[in-house]
Amino acid sequence: MSRGPAGSATGAGRGRRGYSQEVDWSLYGCARKGHVTYAPDEPALRERLMAQTADGTAWRCLRCGSFVTDGQHGSGPAAAAPQVRRGTEIRSQLVLRVFAVERFLRFLVFAGAAFGVWRFRYDQAGIERAYNNDLPAIRALYRDLGFDVNHSRLLGLISRSLTLTPRTLTFLAIGLAAYALIELVESIGLWLGRRWGEYFAMVATSIFLPYEVYDLTVKVTWLRVTAFVINLLLVVYLVWTRRLFGVRGGKKAYEARLRSESVIEEEQAALAAEQAAHGGGPHAPGAEQVAPGAEQVAPGAEQVAPGAE
Repeated sequence: MSRGPAGSATGAGRGRRGYSQEVDWSLYGCARKGHVTYAPDEPALRERLMAQTADGTAWRCLRCGSFVTDGQHGSGPAAAAPQVRRGTEIRSQLVLRVFAVERFLRFLVFAGAAFGVWRFRYDQAGIERAYNNDLPAIRALYRDLGFDVNHSRLLGLISRSLTLTPRTLTFLAIGLAAYALIELVESIGLWLGRRWGEYFAMVATSIFLPYEVYDLTVKVTWLRVTAFVINLLLVVYLVWTRRLFGVRGGKKAYEARLRSESVIEEEQAALAAEQAAHGGGPHAPGAEQVAPGAEQVAPGAEQVAPGAE
């Protein structure tokens, strides 16, 4: 292969025995989704993104930067080249998808609770009878597991819910369904990596943080602490890494960083640097245009000579 990816030093980021100490997230992205190549219309830039190999013409992948021969995926002006996530952006997307899965699990829990409450509203007497029949078995299970039945918050919540009116249960079901819908929208937005989803998840999560803090002042449990830490980490991570609400330059700085990490942008910058290093190559044509003007004076001078004779 005639040339390698820019900046791919063989010893960079490697340990004593030659093994990489850091994950190459760009290669990880290509392993999952395949390479992305692009042939720009500009001849000089096009030449820098292609190489002749024994297997044919290789094009530089816009994600991992390697020259690959598995086909050309697109062509056109350099300005129309696709924006491909690279490096830490792929890692960030993976982190957001972990949060998306956690949000989707919350959606399943609250959606199931909303459905159960709604069903309970229409058959409150039947569920109460079933609960009273199963209560001895539930108490025995609690004792076998070593829990104190008299201090069970779950059993206390069920007992109190049996005394609620159908209207109250309807409002409770609607509230649970609305919260489940919020969690679903958060999950979809974070999974797709859309900026609207990041804003929605950050705002929706921040709204419930004060209540979670108050809940911790009442009683500290591992479940409450875990939920609060996860939500707080999500808010901080979104604001800092995605530069929401103008933090660290906002959307413009975020998009500028994405462009600066683009293979097309890197090659354009390298090409401009080479042209500048060659001593003002772009001014050479202007100097050539002066020469014809100087040659045109010469015929006029020759015409004077016959008159003098």
